[in-house]
Amino acid sequence: MEIVEVGSCGALPLLSLNHVSLLCRSVWDSMRFYEDVLGFVSIKRPSSFKFNGAWLYNYGIGIHLIENPNIDEFDACMNEARPISPKDNHISFQCTDVGLVKRRIEDMGMRYVTALVEDDGGNKVEQVFFHDPDGYMIELCNCENIPIIPIISSCSFKPRTHSFIKKASPPAKCGFMENIMMESLSMDMMNFSF
Repeated sequence: MEIVEVGSCGALPLLSLNHVSLLCRSVWDSMRFYEDVLGFVSIKRPSSFKFNGAWLYNYGIGIHLIENPNIDEFDACMNEARPISPKDNHISFQCTDVGLVKRRIEDMGMRYVTALVEDDGGNKVEQVFFHDPDGYMIELCNCENIPIIPIISSCSFKPRTHSFIKKASPPAKCGFMENIMMESLSMDMMNFSF
């Protein structure tokens, strides 16, 4: 797709998150986790790579796994049962049913931690945090419950209302790229479900 208009806001012509790349001790173990737990699908990876890895895709984003059996040399905590903390680095996925997520994770015998976030308007977000086989933290949440409202902006911004209802809206003042970015953010990433 050729991008013609960048807009007057000065932002780069970004569309959406493309992929997250993760080092893993075992591509096989990590593939099983991302397929069985999160519903990702293995996809063809370019043949020019000369190292073991895998590409997975679903929900509008990719997970790129890069095998490094010596990963423990870089992080001494990888073999220990790491604490699950919402304040740690993590990848977050939108979901439609947090209760189902918790039941599925419990059925799989996985450790997890929950949190509840509430804004001034009484909107609540339920969060579930757990680790993948290499200790990377994953969050599943219903973040669409809290609207996205910019603090400072030089262009009009279409706040996310509810991700599961598509409404016709007047065009934003910023331009093509900003509209595409917000549609991608508010629609593609919000449709995670089991």
